[in-house]
Order: sequence, then structure tokens, then C-alpha cells
Amino acid sequence: MKRRKLGKAGLEVSAIGLGCMGMSQSYPPFPEKEEMVRFIHQAVDMGQNFFDTSELYGIYRNEELLGEALESCRNKAVIATKFGWDIQNGKVCGLDSRPETIRRAVEGSLKRLRTDHIDLYYQHRVDPEVPIEEVAGTMSELAQEGKILCWGLSEAGTATIRRADAVFPVTALQSEYSMWYREPEKDVLPVLEELGIGFVPFSPLGKGFLTGALTKDMTFADNDIRHTIPRFNRAEHMAASQALVEAVIQFADEKELAPAQVALAWLLHQRPWIVPIPGTKRMEYLQENMSAAYVELSEADWEELEEILNRHPVSGERYAPDMLRMTGR
Repeated sequence: MKRRKLGKAGLEVSAIGLGCMGMSQSYPPFPEKEEMVRFIHQAVDMGQNFFDTSELYGIYRNEELLGEALESCRNKAVIATKFGWDIQNGKVCGLDSRPETIRRAVEGSLKRLRTDHIDLYYQHRVDPEVPIEEVAGTMSELAQEGKILCWGLSEAGTATIRRADAVFPVTALQSEYSMWYREPEKDVLPVLEELGIGFVPFSPLGKGFLTGALTKDMTFADNDIRHTIPRFNRAEHMAASQALVEAVIQFADEKELAPAQVALAWLLHQRPWIVPIPGTKRMEYLQENMSAAYVELSEADWEELEEILNRHPVSGERYAPDMLRMTGR
């Protein structure tokens, strides 16, 4: 599997990572743990080494799954997890990035992940009540103690990224970015390039839309995150997005590729320090996603794809209002 490096620390990871959230929440159905343990073992055997989780996903269950799966091959895996939540009795009560909460969180994650260190530890959402300098200072202490190797931010704004990096170098930013959501190109990507910070796009396949598997008439279960998202729960937005997807499918067919391969290859083409983390629970899609790292297109092809994207603007917000308020801080 091809590798890429994130940040000034040069954290080496698979060019395509594996987002594990959907194994435990947000994208039902959720397979039995034993099935996903086998799946993760197969991913490692295929050369996948970058696994993304969070204490939030399934409220600890996703970390427990990953810990069980990777315990026997820990030296072959780069594990990224996240902190920043006030979790009480199995329920999320809000954001909390106070140093004492971070220290409790890291100990819990280390135990669940069955490891003595976390390779990449993200603040899941910026906590407006805690100065980012204080968070960065805590990350520096955890690194000195050997509990984390690198740290990152998720969905942070450029001012926060700069302030955090000035205290303790940030290795990666994890935020949404895809052909379906290109806002990071305006301000975020230039700052990351300037500071030498890697970028890890989540939802690189538009929460499934860019695969071509969804239709404009689809509805989603109450426990499916897309049920709450305007781009998915309003017919006019679904119809507008369908035009983009159909154009991408046609482009992919002409190149004898899957739409997902085109979408992921497009992200890799944007910068050499971008590492998308598509989520999947099926081997055929894992193989398809990982093979995107080997897609080669001509400059004319990339220009054609850019023209397609410009002709088909995306309609609707990517999050419900309460979730949107926690981004870009």
C-alpha cells in the first residue's frame, strides 16, 4: 500500500485510511464485533495501516472494537482517536477539553485500545470554553510522557489552527472535504500548506453519495446520521446532488473506474499531504477504496473533472444547525 506523511513529524500512514465510525454508529446496520475484527485483520493484511476512531463513536464501543482487532498487530497500525467530550453515564453532555478531562480521556482510550500510546490524538471539536493554547500545552505534556506521538484538530478554523500550532506543532487537521464539500480550499488548505500540517478528510465520498449507490428518492433510518442532514433529508437538495453524481459516474465509466475511486483519487491529487479516510464494512469496497491510491489520470482528465464539478454546484448544508455550530471555530 502506498504511504504518505502527515505533518512536520512525518507520521507515515496509508495513502487511504480507514474510518471506523460506521462500524459502531451513524451508518446502520452495525455488524457483530467478531465480523468487524476479522474485517480489520484483513485490512491490515492488505497493507492498510491507518485506522480512525474516537471515544465518541458508539460511546467507547468503537475504540474497544479497534483495540481488540489491532492488539495482535499493533506494530503494523497507526491509530488515530479523539477527545473533547463530557461523557456521563454513557451519554454525551457537551464539549469538554479541560486538561483534567483530557487526561481522563486519554487513559480511557489507551485502555480500550489496548495500547501504551496513541499515534495521533485529535481534539474532536474546538471547545470555546478552553483556550486552545491550554489544550496544546496538555498535548505537549502527553507527548513528553509517551502517551501520544502526535496530535491534531478536527473541524477547527484557521485562527485556532495557527494558535495551536504555535504552542505544540499540529500534525494533522481532520475535517470534511470532498468533491461534495470544497470549503476547505478557500482558507484552510493554504494555512495547512504554510504550516506544514497534514489534512485528513472525513466523509471523502460525501457520506456515500459520491459512490453512486444512493438515489434522490432514498430515505434514511432515524439512527442514520444522514436522516438529520439537509443535503439528505430535503428532496430538492438530493435532486441537485444527483446531477453531480451522475456526471461523476459517467466520467468514471469512461475511465473504467468506480465513482468512489475517482472521488478518492481526486482528493489525493489536490495535495501530497492529504489522506482521506473513507469508511466501509465490506471487503469489496475496502479494496476499491485502497486501489484509488494507484489511479493515474492525465492532466486533461483532471481538468475535465474540474469542469464537471464547476458545472454542478452542491445544494444544502452538510450538517444540521446544532452540529454546524461546532465547526470552524
